[in-house]
Amino acid sequence: MQIDRRTLLTASATGVLAACSGGTAEAAQKFEFTLSDAEWRKRLSPAAYQTLRHGATEYPGTSPLNKEHRAGTFSCAGCALPLFASTTKFDSGTGWPSFYAPLPKAVITKDDSTLGMSRVEVLCRRCGGHLGHVFDDGPQPTGKRYCMNGVALSFTPKG
Repeated sequence: MQIDRRTLLTASATGVLAACSGGTAEAAQKFEFTLSDAEWRKRLSPAAYQTLRHGATEYPGTSPLNKEHRAGTFSCAGCALPLFASTTKFDSGTGWPSFYAPLPKAVITKDDSTLGMSRVEVLCRRCGGHLGHVFDDGPQPTGKRYCMNGVALSFTPKG
């Protein structure tokens, strides 16, 4: 049996919550777009499933979206929620599609201390899919770098 980091963290958090609340854990965060695990597997490619649903990371430099320079919108590959405008995309040199700002009310963030480092995870607000991480080393006007897994995104050209 293979255990990914999201499963391990969820199990750990559930145990801590249960211990602190006298045996009843808080309900998991609810998202407006939900599917069963079987439905997610059917809907997504294997790589997108592992990334969006289990927090995997694609290899740098492998996403065709790195070379996408047309005007348009980058959306969640899981639920199609528009996430980033092409006008906020920039070449960060990291090998992942990067943006300096998401669209309003498109993403949520949470602290991520896996892999022995402190980071901020970026999730789709509608389905909770793991998109990537945000860092404080991006360009102006925000100074942020939303470093996203291309496999977690889809692109729709404008027009």
